[in-house]
Amino acid sequence: QVQLVESGGGLVQAGASLRLSCAASGQTFSRLSMGWFRQAPGKEREFVVAMNWSNGRTYYSDSVKGRFTISRDNAKSTVYLEMNSLKPEDTAVYSCAAVRTVLIGPLSASGVDYWGKGTLVTVSS
Repeated sequence: QVQLVESGGGLVQAGASLRLSCAASGQTFSRLSMGWFRQAPGKEREFVVAMNWSNGRTYYSDSVKGRFTISRDNAKSTVYLEMNSLKPEDTAVYSCAAVRTVLIGPLSASGVDYWGKGTLVTVSS
């Protein structure tokens, strides 16, 4: 089992930056592919970004490409999501996701093995 705990959410103004963290425990972190999803009020959960554990390759959704950056620190068993130039439409609960396999493309929610509970990001206009 893997436990994922997100932190770093909050209320920011449009154009601001925010960094989310997701701390993992329970399994060798370095062999987990990690990602982030988000769910806005009244909308379905959507893929944001993922990073392959084996080669560090990243996959971004078009809506965040160029603004968001995923990174990981295997020594700290933590994955980060750096969010820049935030927009009101980025408002959502952001959830960390872990997969025990190598990724060959963007992550689907049905392929996620472990989920965090999420952290709320609110971007005001």
